[in-house]
Amino acid sequence: MFKTWWPFEWIVALRFLREGRLQTMFIVAGVALGVGVIVFMSALMTGLQMNFIARVLSAQGHIQLLPPRELARPLRGGTDAPAGSLEGAIVQAPLQRLKSIDQWQAVAAQIRRMPEVLMVSPLAGGSALVVRGSASRAVTVSGIDPALYYPVVDLPGKIARGTSALGGSDILIGTELATDLGVNVGDKLRLSTVAAGTGDADSTLTVAGIFDLGNKGANARSTFVALRTAQSLLALPGGVTSLDVTVRDVYAAEVVAQRITAATGVQADSWIKNNAELFTAIAAQSTSNNAIRFFVGLSVAFGIASVLAVVVVQKSREIGILRAMGISQGQVMRVFLLQGGLLALAGSMAGSALGAGVLTLWQRSAHTADGTPLFALVLAPSLFAEALALATVTGLLAALAPARRAARLDPVVAIRG
Repeated sequence: MFKTWWPFEWIVALRFLREGRLQTMFIVAGVALGVGVIVFMSALMTGLQMNFIARVLSAQGHIQLLPPRELARPLRGGTDAPAGSLEGAIVQAPLQRLKSIDQWQAVAAQIRRMPEVLMVSPLAGGSALVVRGSASRAVTVSGIDPALYYPVVDLPGKIARGTSALGGSDILIGTELATDLGVNVGDKLRLSTVAAGTGDADSTLTVAGIFDLGNKGANARSTFVALRTAQSLLALPGGVTSLDVTVRDVYAAEVVAQRITAATGVQADSWIKNNAELFTAIAAQSTSNNAIRFFVGLSVAFGIASVLAVVVVQKSREIGILRAMGISQGQVMRVFLLQGGLLALAGSMAGSALGAGVLTLWQRSAHTADGTPLFALVLAPSLFAEALALATVTGLLAALAPARRAARLDPVVAIRG
């Protein structure tokens, strides 16, 4: 039979908590509610942001590299003309032609070597006319290499009918376009383009799959073909019009894009830049979530501090006796710091369980009109660990002032009451 010896500070702290059971229960319940709110709001905001980002990036890469825009070069005057004079009074921007990224293979290889980059996928895209019988629709044709493009954009996961496999004579179309043209998997379509300087080009392709991007407009105008097929139709032999890049940290996409531009000289637009308003909304959500956590933590701290301040008044005689028996000021401080830490730890554990339960209940009950969940909530262990650590540190800090007050009590005055 072994006997466990507890440190003196633990014995006194636990005894004070047991003697004030009602106060202890109320403060633990208050801390639990506060931590439960923090856990619920944090998980909800994180899930909402992940859902927004997943929808934005469902049909595009994190970064898109484009060829430089063509700029007008105003003609200067002759040698006798004043410096800086222009021959024309009006300078108009030139019409942007479809062109390839210069030496794109070397650029792609250089980007792949960057540690922040996961995947680089070439794409040859342009405008085309899809024809079936007497019906025709203007569409955007995207030539892709499935092995490189599908890790960037999960097109196979959006296939409603057919397959995502692309041969040289295959085409993938959206559900809206398939309905408009009255076609299904296995039917033939004629894709026509007008390339500058080369005239018309057309090809008869077989519908291999029909996809649903979750956007009616995109489903009506988007088509995908093999990279070589698009290069032939758009008069881009061996060329590509963009490079789609995915990075390890989606929130660092703009920083990586600037590094790519500095290293290669190619225009790099991140999803953050292209969706500035959405990213601003996400940043505002993060700010509001942090504000909620701060004020909830502040209220928890005041609750713990107020209870311990009352305990100091109630136990002043006991504290005086302990001091008279030779207990140091440091030991008295540790008694109240332990109480604050234990109250916060117990409350945070109960609050984490409460938050997880509410999150589970909310996820089961919150559905869209078709019965699917609104968005996925990830109950990450790190969220609960952060909540436990935050609440415990808050409890210790809140107990600091009452602990110092208790340690400074004069033993004689405290005993006399």
